[in-house]
Amino acid sequence: MARKSTNNAISEILNFGENFEAAQRKFPHMPVGEAVDMGFDENGVPLIDPRIFDSGEFGRNPYPYYKIMRDHYPVFYDELHNCYFVTRYEDITNCYFDELGFNTIPKGSSSGVLGNTQLELSGIEHRRRRNIYGRHLVGSALTKRLHALEAIAQELIEEWWLQDNPKELIIDNEKGIATLELGKAFANEFPISVVAEVLGIPQDARQEFTWWYDAMMSGLGGSETHHEGLEARQDLENYVEDLVEEKRGNPTYLADESGEEICMDIISELCNSEIDGDVMSTEEITSFIALVVGGGGETTRGAIMNLWYLLLQHQDQYQAVQRNEELWDTAFHEMLRHSTSIGGQPRHNTNEIVMHGVIIPSGSLIHMVDVSANHDERIFTNPEEFNIFRDDLYSGKILRSGHNKEGKCSHMAFGVGPHLCPGAWISHQETVIGSQILEAAFRNVRINKERMPKDIDGVSLAPIGLGSIRELWLDFEIPTN
Repeated sequence: MARKSTNNAISEILNFGENFEAAQRKFPHMPVGEAVDMGFDENGVPLIDPRIFDSGEFGRNPYPYYKIMRDHYPVFYDELHNCYFVTRYEDITNCYFDELGFNTIPKGSSSGVLGNTQLELSGIEHRRRRNIYGRHLVGSALTKRLHALEAIAQELIEEWWLQDNPKELIIDNEKGIATLELGKAFANEFPISVVAEVLGIPQDARQEFTWWYDAMMSGLGGSETHHEGLEARQDLENYVEDLVEEKRGNPTYLADESGEEICMDIISELCNSEIDGDVMSTEEITSFIALVVGGGGETTRGAIMNLWYLLLQHQDQYQAVQRNEELWDTAFHEMLRHSTSIGGQPRHNTNEIVMHGVIIPSGSLIHMVDVSANHDERIFTNPEEFNIFRDDLYSGKILRSGHNKEGKCSHMAFGVGPHLCPGAWISHQETVIGSQILEAAFRNVRINKERMPKDIDGVSLAPIGLGSIRELWLDFEIPTN
């Protein structure tokens, strides 16, 4: 089905030796929500040219192409990249819960820079690691650490007004307006500072920790900076090895506002926790730190940026959130459904399977396209619309099994099942609490449209597309007190 439908569309690009130019194609940028015409088969079904996946058009306007795939090729075989795309919500959910059939992400896809993380593990070994550290990132254990989160957010906002202007605010005293770029002023630094604090990274190592984070995130995916990412990972492991040995005998603690110790930091907890007589090795703890840094850092940065970008373009919804702070949780979940910075998760299938008439050989690379599931019309009404008032999205407590509660479905940004993102809970708290503190600091905030990238019409703000926006320029009134 998927193979047969696309053979004619891509046959000319498979012989690279004879026709390399055919492998290159420039796709025009279309209005958001409209797909490029890539032709039709003999039955009038629109074709998918796999070269679209490498185009700028797909990066800025992916959803009409995912809709074609959901409607006509729910399992799409991409011959150009030799992989399969699963795009419907129900199919992806079933795959995530089938830990035997789709057991892990592909081996080696994270271990290069992040180390031997639990992302690549399954079964007993995955559950062992997850059970040891997972309890420190949820429930009351996480609640105890929220004070550190609030304090860091307040400190970053106070820095806006320092005399040396470290956050590079643009001040117009005559108009009483301040302009800042939210990433530089807050979102880039806030998540990684929180992660360093709750993990228990000493203050004198925070600057190095930030460099390790930046280098590792830049080095993922076999990029030109991969070597630097590997060096950063090794530096982190060398540092953590000494830190772990120290904390095994002398744990350190987080303190409340009065300086009273409230709980161990997470590294101290990990060093001194046992399950079935086992403790985590130094290498395991280092890999866990690298994983939390990725999930709690870059993912949360994107969540904060995307959330404010969407809310400020929907003033009625922003005003509702201002009137009722409980709606920040709802807005967070709707943002992740509408524009998550997490595209999906790759898998290898253990055995040959047949799905929607497509034979998938064992060991194939399969992309579970979470962003497509989030826009599946079979689950969400008017999925292209950002609407915090929708009645078909579950936005309660994040649960590994909670993909369908109260007659509503959750978004797929964190996945579901055994491999639900371990940083989901802390990312949620960072984004919501950080945004609440930002909202209190802003007066009459709005997007500075002149400084923002524009869409193809040269007037409208650029869509988020896949991933997250890199800059968000905001204007707000200078506080008078």
